[in-house]
Amino acid sequence: MIKIDNLTKIFETQNGAVTAADHISMEVPAGEICVLLGPSGCGKTTTLKMINRIIKPTSGRVFINGEDTTGMDTVSLRRNIGYVIQQIGLFPNMTIEENIAVVPKLLGWEPAAYKRRAKELLEMVALEPGVFLRRYPGELSGGQQQRVGVARALAADPPVMLMDEPFGAIDPINREVIQDEFLKMQQELNKTIMFVSHDIDEAVKMANRIAIFKGGKLVQYDTPDDLLAHPKDDFVESFVGDDRALKRLRLVKAEQVLIANTPKVSPKDSLQSALRLMEEHGYSDAIIMVNDAGQPIGYVPKGVASTIKGYCGEHYVGLKATASVQDDLRKVASLMFTHDTTWLPCVDEHGVYVGDVTQRGVTHYLGATYRPKNISTGRGEGDASPRGEIHDLRSCL
Repeated sequence: MIKIDNLTKIFETQNGAVTAADHISMEVPAGEICVLLGPSGCGKTTTLKMINRIIKPTSGRVFINGEDTTGMDTVSLRRNIGYVIQQIGLFPNMTIEENIAVVPKLLGWEPAAYKRRAKELLEMVALEPGVFLRRYPGELSGGQQQRVGVARALAADPPVMLMDEPFGAIDPINREVIQDEFLKMQQELNKTIMFVSHDIDEAVKMANRIAIFKGGKLVQYDTPDDLLAHPKDDFVESFVGDDRALKRLRLVKAEQVLIANTPKVSPKDSLQSALRLMEEHGYSDAIIMVNDAGQPIGYVPKGVASTIKGYCGEHYVGLKATASVQDDLRKVASLMFTHDTTWLPCVDEHGVYVGDVTQRGVTHYLGATYRPKNISTGRGEGDASPRGEIHDLRSCL
């Protein structure tokens, strides 16, 4: 959807020519989010602004959906590209409805159409139309104004959006909320988005692809996982941070490291049958117990099953936490740390038990990137039980 071909910008100054962007070439596929990262003055904002010609390129070309924009009328080009800036730039003398409707009005939309569009977009960015349509920007918080800025950029349903540090001026709590809502909105709208950020964590969370700039040059252009796992040089490695392996936790879902088809018992099963299952599967600690709906409700310790008689429903320990298959590993790791355990039962969208996520499984999954291909990435060499590292489940869950 966006193709940049040898895009270059040279500024003439009193001290001579300064190359702000040096032969930048990259492509952003339709429906993806590309985040431009780098230190101040590296060329990322200049590159972004050359796409809609807020800054005119010295040389090179920009293609939108296969069309060379070099000869396009600047006004028409910009009306077909949504643009969001950190300072938001809402017109203070216009209502929120009027701000959102600016471009649709310029394009000749009927009043009923642009009013309806303003209402739809406010709902999409989680602002109640009945409350906010008639308000002015000065009556909104910074986070609310930023949401309106995003809505305005989407008003004419452009295929491409450019965003210049759109969440940078918002406090951390509201920033997370707006980012989450924006990603949900993107799943529905499937826009092609390029935006500038200074925050590697934001880029990892938001982007399908990340471009790292330095001194006007594009140093590395990759998926977030490949960028974190395989930084091209010392600069990129330093920029993404020493905790780059931990940052990858956000990119992996629990279902990707799930140990499936694990044994389980019901409250009506005998402790003897529970012990037999644990021995058959090499479990040295415990086995999960589920209710009639297949939902995990506790575990039966092996020490209990091997010393007394009775039924599992009479001698189980309740669970303090479970993971969802759609949880990212950052959340899973947080749950493990909070509850002092190295494994968690995992459930599907209906709460049904589907297997276990283990600390060792997470470690092996992430570590597979750095190991030769012939080394196992499963439970671990010599690990008979995926939960073999836990010796006292009573204290862990």
